[in-house]
Amino acid sequence: MVQTGTPLAERIEDEFRFFKTWAQRPLKMGAVSPSSRAFARMMIKHGRPDPEGWTLELGPGTGVITEELIRSGIPQERLVCVEFEQHFYELLKKRFPRVNLIRGDAFDLQNTLGEFADTKFSAVLSGVPVLLIPEEKRRRFIEDCLSRVRPGGNLTQLSYSFTSPQKSVPGSFTVEKSPWVAFNLPPGRVWIFEKEAA
Repeated sequence: MVQTGTPLAERIEDEFRFFKTWAQRPLKMGAVSPSSRAFARMMIKHGRPDPEGWTLELGPGTGVITEELIRSGIPQERLVCVEFEQHFYELLKKRFPRVNLIRGDAFDLQNTLGEFADTKFSAVLSGVPVLLIPEEKRRRFIEDCLSRVRPGGNLTQLSYSFTSPQKSVPGSFTVEKSPWVAFNLPPGRVWIFEKEAA
């Protein structure tokens, strides 16, 4: 059973673990600190994951958003998380033993998702650092994520930029933004990508 809240000592350890990973591989990490619970709640508010459907989380890190998803009513067994960093993957396995956790590349979902490759998700929530990849790869990533959501679903992408990580692409997808989340290090917002209506 998931904890109702991560103890303070573990949160401090998570901060150190996250910063250490950033210091070692700054071009692979989008932030120096885990997302805040306020940021996680903003993602869930706009992602609108369905407890009776499947939810995909990309780049869960230390599991702040994962924990909030479970808190919001998403069953662990209906949650698929893809994490690239080995030590975060091991940490998540201990914290969320019933989550479908996959160690792999969020930018190659067809090969990474395995048995979930053909699953239609109610929502995709992404914490991967999309601004650190070329624009063309970023666009393909967004389109790939949106191809995996069922009708009415979307991709929510956290970002610390004032501008969208990717502009709308006519005929493919649209993008909207959430209010600014000040209670986060650094402050940021959620960008909501949806398939363009036919």
